[in-house]
Amino acid sequence: MYILVLFIPLVSSITAGLFGRKIGEKGAGTFTSCCIVATACISWWILYEVAFNASPTYLHLWTWMDISSFTVSFALMFDSLTATMLIVVTTVSSLVHIYSTQYMAGDPHLPRFMSYLSFFTFFMLILVTADNLLQLFIGWEGVGLCSYLLINFWYTRIQANKSAIKAMVVNRVGDAALAIGMFILFYTFKSLDFNVIFPLVPYLLNDTLVLGTFEVNTITAVGILLLLGAAGKSAQLGLHTWLPDAMEGPTPVSALIHAATMVTAGIFLIIRFSPLIEYNPTTLVAITVIGAMTAFFAATVGLVQNDIKKVIAYSTCSQLGYMLFACGISNYNVALFHLMNHAFFKALLFLSAGCVIHAMVDEQDMRKLGGLIKSLPFTYSMMLIGSLSLMGFPFLTGFYSKDAILELAYASYTTHGTFAHWLGTISAFFTAFYSTRLIYLTFLSNTNAPQYAFKSSHENPPQMSIPLVILAFGSIYVGYIFRDAFIGVGSDFFQNSIFVNPQNLNLLEAEFIAPITKWTPVLLSFTGAASAMILYHFAPNIIYYIKTSIFGKTIYTFLNNKWHFDSIYNYYIVKPLFKWGHDVSYKILDRGIIEVFGPNGVQLLVKQSTKWLSSLQSGFVYNYAFTIFLGTTTFLIFMANLHFSLLQIEVLIIILSFSVLLAIIQMKK
Repeated sequence: MYILVLFIPLVSSITAGLFGRKIGEKGAGTFTSCCIVATACISWWILYEVAFNASPTYLHLWTWMDISSFTVSFALMFDSLTATMLIVVTTVSSLVHIYSTQYMAGDPHLPRFMSYLSFFTFFMLILVTADNLLQLFIGWEGVGLCSYLLINFWYTRIQANKSAIKAMVVNRVGDAALAIGMFILFYTFKSLDFNVIFPLVPYLLNDTLVLGTFEVNTITAVGILLLLGAAGKSAQLGLHTWLPDAMEGPTPVSALIHAATMVTAGIFLIIRFSPLIEYNPTTLVAITVIGAMTAFFAATVGLVQNDIKKVIAYSTCSQLGYMLFACGISNYNVALFHLMNHAFFKALLFLSAGCVIHAMVDEQDMRKLGGLIKSLPFTYSMMLIGSLSLMGFPFLTGFYSKDAILELAYASYTTHGTFAHWLGTISAFFTAFYSTRLIYLTFLSNTNAPQYAFKSSHENPPQMSIPLVILAFGSIYVGYIFRDAFIGVGSDFFQNSIFVNPQNLNLLEAEFIAPITKWTPVLLSFTGAASAMILYHFAPNIIYYIKTSIFGKTIYTFLNNKWHFDSIYNYYIVKPLFKWGHDVSYKILDRGIIEVFGPNGVQLLVKQSTKWLSSLQSGFVYNYAFTIFLGTTTFLIFMANLHFSLLQIEVLIIILSFSVLLAIIQMKK
């Protein structure tokens, strides 16, 4: 049964990809959806058996590599962490498959699309079930490949091409860091198996690594490299630029990859390596600071976005920041709890946005929508539930994990923990503001949509509505149902799959912080939502005044340009690299040194050498006699291996010089 979790999505992908023309669009959609739904059912059974019955399972399938001391097995590890990720990946994936059968209906390449979705699910399951870092890296690269294919699904669109390439290139930075970290781990531990690395970490805390003239702590170096790898995949500050542009792909892709599953791979990596990161205070501080800054940055940029999918994309980036800094304050179980909760309400938001786009003839600009509450009441209800859960509205799913993260950050009583708490709290205000703004501009304001689109807008068929209902149920109840198991005091849900250094535990301290501190994020969320409604509905002139004032225009431009990250990268990294590539790499190295000493140089050398050798064929006997004499003398010297005295060498040189002089005189005659 455990192996079927991987085998079924692979069969689904291969069948839809190779036999899509035979079984048709409807057949490919139905077959792949049934396969992934079956995988989701098995995953829920695995959660019950592994986590609730405390029966972790390890399956050794075969020995993958056995080279001297380097042995890697292809094995599957099912513990509580893996089981939780399985239900997140397969549940969301199955709903996206069902949704896509109708959303992508009429597309002639639907079988290829369904094949890509199943292939992504397969690689994501490889990633979360791996029991060694190399196997995890295969899934890590596989989901990156599938992300490229799905973003670029409509490959005739130039912007889709650019976005897919950007996602691939930016992720290469994080992947390179993860690969280097993997090499260092093997060099240090002589293994890539988690069950070998993690128990040995406490014994190698003082181990150092020499890099040129620098000496760094090995555990610290590996921790920072793992953080860079996670930052690339989970779109953290600095390597986040690919995520908003990835919205060029079809909306189901946004829901599956860029909201619920692929972007959480980096968070999963950090949680999986908690036994290593916990012994590294430097990495914990870096994780906390980067996560908090990401949450704040993305929340501010989301305030001014007008594309409905990009608003939700930046909210994804912000929530990933919450998850990361929860790991930085050593609350990995709370980060995983928020990861699971986020998967439900964020997938709900993306799929609801897809319903709006589908009903409004592919219009995504919120300024050209409005007034849809009458024609799309069901979609409005679903998006409202998702938005309230995202804001952390009391007793919805997002409330239980988001507020817990902020409370635990405050209760850590450290500088970086307090920094993360206040940035996260301020971000909660911005999150509520832009979520309410999205609801208002799309559904409640006076319509700006074209007449033909507005009049023809209607609710979507059951294939698109049923997944929304299931996700809405999860967005309301999942947090309440799993709260005690995931973050309850004394819960043994995660057993040995997550390690926390006892000195970093602060779950009890969070219970005794001041009530005003606990309720501040909720009050700010209400304030943000109320501010958005007041400004956009009752006082739109204030927004106009703010945007046209000098200070307001500066802030708006700064946020609308996404803090100028893309401009900075283009002017200070991309352009200099392109210039170096053309002027140095291409002109000097490729067309210069390599060609001189390579193909062109060899060709020219052979041509000139043969021309010179041809000139020696003069037809005169004395030239040939001299050549024979010179060659024979040289041959005898080296073959006989004689040891000549200085006088003998001088005599030999005189004889050879006399011979050369004689030959030259004869040639002049």
